[in-house]
Amino acid sequence: MNWLRKNLFNTWYNSILTVVCLVLLFWIGWGVLSWAIAQAQWEVIGVNLRLFFVGRFPPTLYWRVWIVLAIASTLLALTWGVFFSKQSVNSRRINLFALILCGVLLFLPLDLNTRLWLLIIIILIFAGFWLGRRWSGAIAPWLSLAWLLSFPVIFWLIGGGFGLRPVPTSLWNGLLLTLLMAAVSIVLSFPIGVLLALGRTSNLPIVRWLCILYIEIIRGLPLIGILFFAQVMFPLFLPGEIRLDRVLRAIAGLVFFSAAYMAENVRGGLQAIPRGQVEAAKALGLNASLVVLLIVLPQALRVAIPAIVGQFIGLFKDTSLLSLVGLVELTGIARSILAQPQFLGRYAEVYLFIGLIYWLFCYAMSLAARRLEKQLVN
Repeated sequence: MNWLRKNLFNTWYNSILTVVCLVLLFWIGWGVLSWAIAQAQWEVIGVNLRLFFVGRFPPTLYWRVWIVLAIASTLLALTWGVFFSKQSVNSRRINLFALILCGVLLFLPLDLNTRLWLLIIIILIFAGFWLGRRWSGAIAPWLSLAWLLSFPVIFWLIGGGFGLRPVPTSLWNGLLLTLLMAAVSIVLSFPIGVLLALGRTSNLPIVRWLCILYIEIIRGLPLIGILFFAQVMFPLFLPGEIRLDRVLRAIAGLVFFSAAYMAENVRGGLQAIPRGQVEAAKALGLNASLVVLLIVLPQALRVAIPAIVGQFIGLFKDTSLLSLVGLVELTGIARSILAQPQFLGRYAEVYLFIGLIYWLFCYAMSLAARRLEKQLVN
């Protein structure tokens, strides 16, 4: 009561404003709730759930997607356990997470095969988190290698070849394509952005001006223009016998665009490092490369974590533009679903659902970044 009186009802005009805002929020909330319960046709989501997630990926090969999900979930759980091994576990959050997962298993209209795969993945998540916390010292040195090795394995499972039935990239649709494009673009654009930031601060004029030219040109162009350039113009610069896949061309466009912004984020972190630390490191006998790798860059990346994660989140959302260049990712598959005769005009339900998916992934990245930043500061 004291908090309410102090913050919301401390004066007569604040009291009126508080009441008006509460009435407005109640009116909006009641309208949304009434629409969601009485008018919305949520069967468009249930019927097309697999299209949202994997698009036209062959149903007989879903086991490969489940294995990919199991690999990614296990590595994420191991990484989370290692990074936060020194912090106490919040049992309430763990129990809430377990309750949500159990609710998904029990109440969603899933077939038996899907329930079994989800149960296996849930077990792997908890086992990976426990192992990461229990043996963080032994697992931590191998985490980066495990992540690097997981990418070719994931692409082999999804794309096929080497003993597996090939699946053309035209069948990589929905959330599957969105996550693949975002993950690969993030992994590739980050080191390129770091190199561009170091090049822009270099003492070599040619290197510095080339990096500045690249960064300023790319930042002056819209992403959709770069994507069209990658799809239409990029093949013209290659020999006639070389034909890059449309997915690879889209990844190239995203990487070129994101690397320029990543470079500026990292450069902001580099400028935050006091000059005295560089001079002290050189006084100890370290050469320029070691000063950058061991002294400057780790501190700069720690300072730039919020901006870097913001760029990752923006890149993940920018994958929605791929539907304009012919790739059927999450937004593109939503447009395909809306073209079904029985679901014409169900824009609100479909776009609310994909909006919720985007928000969940973006919030998860933001939450992980905040926890990582707190861990590094402590």
